[in-house]
Amino acid sequence: MGDASLSLETDADGRRWLRLAGEWRLMALAPRFKPLTDELTKAGADRDVGWDLNGIQSLDSFGAMMLWRAWDHRFPEHLMLPDALEPVFERLYVSGKKKETGPEPKLPFEWVVTVGGLSVALWRHVVDFTALVGQLLLDIIHVLRSPKETPWRESSANLYKSGVRAMPVTALVGFLIGIVLSYLSALQLKNFGADIFIVNILGMGIIRELGPVLVAVLVAGRSGSAMTAQLGVMRVTEEIDALATMGVSRSLRLVFPKVAALAVAMPLLVLWTSAIALMGGMVSAQFQLDISYGFFIDTLPKVVPVANLYIAMAKGVTFGVLVALVACHFGLRVRPNTESLSSNTTASVVSAITVVILVDAVFAIATRKIGMPI
Repeated sequence: MGDASLSLETDADGRRWLRLAGEWRLMALAPRFKPLTDELTKAGADRDVGWDLNGIQSLDSFGAMMLWRAWDHRFPEHLMLPDALEPVFERLYVSGKKKETGPEPKLPFEWVVTVGGLSVALWRHVVDFTALVGQLLLDIIHVLRSPKETPWRESSANLYKSGVRAMPVTALVGFLIGIVLSYLSALQLKNFGADIFIVNILGMGIIRELGPVLVAVLVAGRSGSAMTAQLGVMRVTEEIDALATMGVSRSLRLVFPKVAALAVAMPLLVLWTSAIALMGGMVSAQFQLDISYGFFIDTLPKVVPVANLYIAMAKGVTFGVLVALVACHFGLRVRPNTESLSSNTTASVVSAITVVILVDAVFAIATRKIGMPI
């Protein structure tokens, strides 16, 4: 085989032809890439020049791309192309055709298609989530009938990872939030001489609302994303399919332990975080308003009815179950590729936080007359 070459000739009719010959492959073209590219570009600028490729002995995608760029991504008007070389240009021709024609025009009612697609996707999420909840209820009934088959090891492991290991970060964030809330409240209360009411603000705000929501957001970002990623990786590596092959219930071994762990861990984390946040608020109140620790501790149970603590615990259980269910839902929807894993993990965190805020609003409306001081 000879090296790649090109020569300009004139036929009997007076038409000029650029005749290519030799081996137009990457290994042969690399040493002469720059001069050959310049010659092809110069020849391609002349629309009257014909191209004769009959002398090419071998051609790969690299050589075809050089010619395609010289032709400005379209076949020249005068071209002699052997049938053996047509498949090499086929993909380039399709791409060039798309580039030449441009994007397809939008339909006048394309928004209907978009809304319909989003509605179908939402409906599939609702159906899959409902099926997941139904399967969880069946697993609970099965565990109650056969306590020996309860996945204690998996549940305890998830309880440790989701609860115990989350205590440092929730304590730090809760303490700082308590300080900030107390500091901002003190600035306003000083103007009205109502310093002692800072106990009311911190007690009601942290115990009833801020504590449960703050913990739910932290757990959704920390434990919820980890659960989705774990199930997603098992989906990618086909471990879930292996469990089904062995006759092991994926919901009982994977979903139930996570939901049970967060249902137990969340109310305990709410108590822990709320207590630390109140400590931060108490410290800040002492420095800002000179309110003693003894007065703060003695006044708190008087201005915050115990019903607020029960509401916070109920929120903790509800938020824990919802965060775990949302995380498992998106984890089981992961396709066997890394892009699906990352997108579903992100969707899991965003959806869990959104669901928590919506359910908290429902709680606020449903319990608006419960636990409010007279």
